[in-house]
Amino acid sequence: MTRIAMVLGATGLVGTQVTESLLRSGIWDEVRVLVRHPLDQNHPHLKQFVINWDELDRHENLFTEVSAIFCCLGTTIKKAGSRSNFERVDLHYPLQAAALAKKHQVKQFLVVSSMGSSSKSRNFYSRTKGRMEEELGALEFQGLHIFRPSLLLGQRQEFRLGEQVAAKLMRVFGFLLVGKAAQYRAIQAGTVAQAMINIANVGTRGMHVYNNEVIHVLGIER
Repeated sequence: MTRIAMVLGATGLVGTQVTESLLRSGIWDEVRVLVRHPLDQNHPHLKQFVINWDELDRHENLFTEVSAIFCCLGTTIKKAGSRSNFERVDLHYPLQAAALAKKHQVKQFLVVSSMGSSSKSRNFYSRTKGRMEEELGALEFQGLHIFRPSLLLGQRQEFRLGEQVAAKLMRVFGFLLVGKAAQYRAIQAGTVAQAMINIANVGTRGMHVYNNEVIHVLGIER
């Protein structure tokens, strides 16, 4: 049986790591990536599809025969330019993709959310992520896996001053976060990516939410 993985957000911090790790694993026969601009990467198992995310329904055929979708879509309100644009990327695009995935009987949907996600949060970012989680849950995938990492470490394509400062502080003082505070430890994007892939390889059924501490453990390369 051919195993096909699809990566959404393959140019992002986690998505880049997911794509590279899937290609290295040798387990997946095909890795489909949906991107706005082509990746500067070639691999016999990599299939790139340049799309307009606002016209995702036109690319419905790309979801056929896919076994697992790794959704790593995400932006910031500053980069998006407005709350509505942020919602489009972090809420509507993942939900549209998930609806197509469900229609085409994709068994596993794995998505990067965020620590503190809750539809009842006063924080707009956390509330948006929480809404996404709830609506994905309503689709009842055979396996829905939600990953809630803390601050992500890694080399982004774009510069984010706040994250850079926080990352440097976390590298210096992260060892002080012990006990209950350990859940706030920064985490490498590669660790999150590997955790997603390890879970997809197992094919666990049901809806599962993985907090930051659990992701640190799940992200050990096997």
